[in-house]
Amino acid sequence: MISAKMISSVTFLYLFCTVLYFNYLAFRSNRLGKIATGMAWLTLLIHTAAILLRWVESYQLGIGHAPLSNMYESLVFFSWCIALLYLLWEWRLKSSVVGAFAMPFAFLFIAYASLAPGVSDRIDPLIPALQSNWLHAHVITCFLSYASFALSCGVSIMYLMKLRYQEKGEKESGFWALFPSLDALDDLVYKTIVVGFPLLAIGIVTGAAWANYAWGSYWSWDPKETWSLITWFVYAIFIHARFVGEWRGKRTAILSIVGFIAVIFTYFGVNYVLSGLHSYA
Repeated sequence: MISAKMISSVTFLYLFCTVLYFNYLAFRSNRLGKIATGMAWLTLLIHTAAILLRWVESYQLGIGHAPLSNMYESLVFFSWCIALLYLLWEWRLKSSVVGAFAMPFAFLFIAYASLAPGVSDRIDPLIPALQSNWLHAHVITCFLSYASFALSCGVSIMYLMKLRYQEKGEKESGFWALFPSLDALDDLVYKTIVVGFPLLAIGIVTGAAWANYAWGSYWSWDPKETWSLITWFVYAIFIHARFVGEWRGKRTAILSIVGFIAVIFTYFGVNYVLSGLHSYA
């Protein structure tokens, strides 16, 4: 399939973008930063075209469904969401430095889709449980939320790295000078989670509606349902601690990373460690 070959090419383009962003940090060159950003937008455009082409190929095979139905397609879409949200944040912040910590996520997820031996790129007919318009609402909102949490995790890592450097009492120099202030990084961790949290809530609600359509029950404590709720509670604790406990800085950065670990287990761990109604996803 042409779309699968395009996606394989996109994998290496994301790797190239990651290298460019790291070089921007290493050499502190605004020109390299602009090249990295331009390359990231071009890669996202090709990535978008590949997803649309896979959709067309699905109709050509007489199957005709959005490319959101299996592990391969969800990984490709997850990577796309991360790249899109990151580039929108970069455009808003007018800074390329976060790219070195965000673009690796986009690369790793699409690389797993393209290179992992157990992930098939075949376009298969939808199983009965997936034959619903709830599929689109549920998957899109969930992965946009996951992408926002991935960015939050990346920024949290930046925060902890800069905090550790500052605790040594050394004067900022080299690529550290490119990092935003600790307050700015802390604020970005919060903002990315505020974007992702309601999307995750919508994803859980649409998933419940979909479950009722497919299996006749809104909630059955399936492992993926349970872990999605656990993930929601982790980020609910983050927001509560931020507003009520006035948590800032290191504690919220660590909680953001813990939240993304919960996201990864919800997405991967449930599929490979636990069995349930969502084992096909």
